[in-house]
Amino acid sequence: MRQFIKISAVTLAALSSFLISSCAGGGGMGGYTPPAGKLGPDPDPTLRAAKIAAEPRGNFYYGRRYYVNKTRFWGYLRKPGQPWQSSKLSILNESSKLAPDRKPENGPSGAHYGFDQNYEYRMNGSYTGRKVYDPNSNSFLPEFRLTGYTLLDKKPGWIFSQQDYYDPKSITLRSR
Repeated sequence: MRQFIKISAVTLAALSSFLISSCAGGGGMGGYTPPAGKLGPDPDPTLRAAKIAAEPRGNFYYGRRYYVNKTRFWGYLRKPGQPWQSSKLSILNESSKLAPDRKPENGPSGAHYGFDQNYEYRMNGSYTGRKVYDPNSNSFLPEFRLTGYTLLDKKPGWIFSQQDYYDPKSITLRSR
């Protein structure tokens, strides 16, 4: 009998949690919350390193969108040929060009702020030398003045390691 009660209590807690989260919305996103979990396929680290080493060089950056609810940083940027561990979590200055996901926060699927979580871009622009405060992450982050971008990949996989885990409600990905 005890086992039945334990299972019922767990089931009731899970159901209550689901109902509450369904009614609560997505924390300022009009009900949208990107799914939590692994960041995608697990490319072999050796192959990934070889691909990065062979990248075209130039006066641009590779960027990976990293969306976390209520934060205002954009994501990680790295120079061509450099590993993601050397990337910087950055805030975009959009005075010259709007960010790829500059959409309403409560827009429909695919047309809202943060829809491009983990997309990889070629980012044109430069760091301004300023540090900008993001109060929701309690971080001073480098400011990058965006002048253009090109979408490269919608499902590039992990950023720093195969153990990367994405949670849209907290910062789980940090350069190591």
